[in-house]
Amino acid sequence: MKEIFDTVSRSCSQYVTQAYSTSFSLATKMLAPSIRQDIYNIYGFVRFADEIVDSFNEYPQQLLFERFETDLSNALQEKISLNPILNSFQHTVHRYAIDQHLIDAFMKSMRQDLSKTNYLNEAEYHDYIYGSADVVGLMCLKVFVKGDLEKYDALKDSAQHLGSAFQKVNFLRDLKDDFEGLNRTYFPNTNLHALDEISKEKIIAEIEEDFRLGYQGILHLPAEAKFGVYMAYRYYRRLLKKLHRTPALEIKNKRIRVPNYEKFGLLTRCYVKYQLKLVR
Repeated sequence: MKEIFDTVSRSCSQYVTQAYSTSFSLATKMLAPSIRQDIYNIYGFVRFADEIVDSFNEYPQQLLFERFETDLSNALQEKISLNPILNSFQHTVHRYAIDQHLIDAFMKSMRQDLSKTNYLNEAEYHDYIYGSADVVGLMCLKVFVKGDLEKYDALKDSAQHLGSAFQKVNFLRDLKDDFEGLNRTYFPNTNLHALDEISKEKIIAEIEEDFRLGYQGILHLPAEAKFGVYMAYRYYRRLLKKLHRTPALEIKNKRIRVPNYEKFGLLTRCYVKYQLKLVR
């Protein structure tokens, strides 16, 4: 009975989301039930690909990634996979006609993480962010607008800026782990051996502009998606605020977090503001 397997697959994607990210999981729970599972399905897929290139360094990462890539291709073509994460992802891809080039761009950026450690110029930097973050925002947007191409085209620029903002905040937050643990430098023309306040402020100003442009799209999202995306936006803005207040050298030496009690307090305030129709 394939329906049982599909149910197990969906449950796996939901569990992966909850296990790996309390913040994203919390925001996803604020989406309407009609679209929530599909966002779990997308997150499970991108998380597994990311784990291969980031965490499995004691295993043959290149081989594992190539197998995952082959399994992904087969899942999309055959509309089934014995990998439950890919099985649930392919359902979402076909249900909303998610473009193949978005998936290809994402996998290209993940593949770069297997060998590329420095992004030396703005072109390389923005190309990586497009593949690792912007296209994930666009996949989610396809779900949010339920495949409506007119709405998708109207909101895709904002969705990309929001995806970029989230990713750049992650880069800044994870500076220590990326630089010391994985020997990666994403920010071009930035000396991470001696990160100074000027460099930090330049990065933050760039993120703030992405947030400004991304927020405009949130205002025009369908009701089923608006509050969940707004919640994620507010969480990342809070994290950026903490990074702004943290000295540059401290960011380099420890990972800055938003504690769970702050996340739930933020949820309450967001909900009140949203219900009062102050999100506009």
